[in-house]
Amino acid sequence: METIDTTTIDYQHYLTAPEIAAIEHEASIMETREAAGIEALKVVQENRGWISDESLFAISDLLAIPIAQLEGVATFYNLIYRQPVGEHVIHLCDSIACHLTGLDAVLAAIKQHLNIEYGQTTADGKFTLLSNACLGSCDKAPAMMIGTEHYQHLSPESAVDILQQLAVKGAVNA
Repeated sequence: METIDTTTIDYQHYLTAPEIAAIEHEASIMETREAAGIEALKVVQENRGWISDESLFAISDLLAIPIAQLEGVATFYNLIYRQPVGEHVIHLCDSIACHLTGLDAVLAAIKQHLNIEYGQTTADGKFTLLSNACLGSCDKAPAMMIGTEHYQHLSPESAVDILQQLAVKGAVNA
């Protein structure tokens, strides 16, 4: 594993002006700069797709908060990605309600269709498959979230259809 020299990470040279402005805005409306940590992570991830170690150090530098504290925030929230992910991140609900209503068949169909396992990204970089302990859709299980969209009452066929639609939509927009 490569060691990063934190003394060389200067947020002014690493973060973009719009990222700095958005983070400073968030910090200005919070009680403390530390409280803006999660919002700062979301700003950078929205622009870069994930939070690299360099991004983490730059945000820590900008907000003047300990790197360990920011890392704790980044690793606690499952919607902050600390490694590269695909264009579409699939959060498949892994709750007991989803297991009781057909999750295993839905998961098998997704894995077969995408030819990946949990934690992996498709070779074309389009999809990453992650489990999520709960999406709050127990009465509509099984469920998944892709981006900000929630999909409920999934069957193996409907899950694959959703993925095919997203793949086609991405190809048209490319």
